[in-house]
Amino acid sequence: MTKPKLLITGGSGYVGSFTVRRLQDKYEILVVDNLIYGHRQAIPDVPLTELDLSNYNQLETVIKDFKPQAVIHFAAYIQAGESVANPAKYFLNNVGGSLNLLNAMVSAGVKNIVFSSSAAVYGISQVNPIPEKNPTQPINPYGESKLMVEKILKWYSQAYGLNYIALRYFNACGAELDGSFGEDHRPETHIIPLLIKSVLEDKPFTIFGNDYRTADGTCIRDYISVLDLASVHQRALEALFEGQKNKIYNCGTGQGYSNLEIVKSLEKVIKKPVKYVFGPRRPGDPDVLIAGVDKIAKELNWKAAHSDIESVLSSAWKWHSTHPQGYSD
Repeated sequence: MTKPKLLITGGSGYVGSFTVRRLQDKYEILVVDNLIYGHRQAIPDVPLTELDLSNYNQLETVIKDFKPQAVIHFAAYIQAGESVANPAKYFLNNVGGSLNLLNAMVSAGVKNIVFSSSAAVYGISQVNPIPEKNPTQPINPYGESKLMVEKILKWYSQAYGLNYIALRYFNACGAELDGSFGEDHRPETHIIPLLIKSVLEDKPFTIFGNDYRTADGTCIRDYISVLDLASVHQRALEALFEGQKNKIYNCGTGQGYSNLEIVKSLEKVIKKPVKYVFGPRRPGDPDVLIAGVDKIAKELNWKAAHSDIESVLSSAWKWHSTHPQGYSD
């Protein structure tokens, strides 16, 4: 039986590569990636076209030639702090690139897209857990760029019959359970790989802020395993093929861990103390960010299965301790 065709942008990145590997037996996949931040080694057995989404003519040709039944759109710059200093980079790439992709899809008659969005669209929420109907008030251009694409999807659906599901990630984390594939951002900004790196280098880890309105004074986040994010993309894709469309879902666990709890949990995993110090707060960091997950559980019959924090940390430790240079090892 012929496999359905699937075009995946940014498929050599962190979440993208895990999703590609999960889906590669069920779909005929073509990855489109400029490889600026992605890693070819993360998807060793999957066809990849090296292409920047700013190149509309080439992108349109690729989509028309490949004729996918659906697109999963991961390709984006993701550093919130950098986006404040350089908003042009984020709007040109995240919004401009998405517009080129959607226009090429419309031109080629491709109707289905799963969009990789972000909890950054919410900004500093007054409510936790955060439901999808919560006000969207991004506090940086990165979050704004994701929200802009969500809005564009709504209008393109109305005008061109595009069907979409947008997935708002909370904190992606972890690795393959055996440590064979994992997270390799350059520069790295996520707490878990930075914490593990500090342990491997025998340096104290800096926790930013210990005066938040939480039980231990450190801020709380909802951590979702990259394995669960891969599975939710598969479920969203299936839902589109089943006829569901034009939905937005949070992707998280519905519970949070403080920065200090992450440190203490890693100590349990590696069975030794972790050195840490407290530094000043980072500007714009909310006290608590936890996903409301009732909607995705009810409508997609999905919930996280691999996101207990010790499993996440154990897999991340295996990856980083055996691949200290990431995919360059």
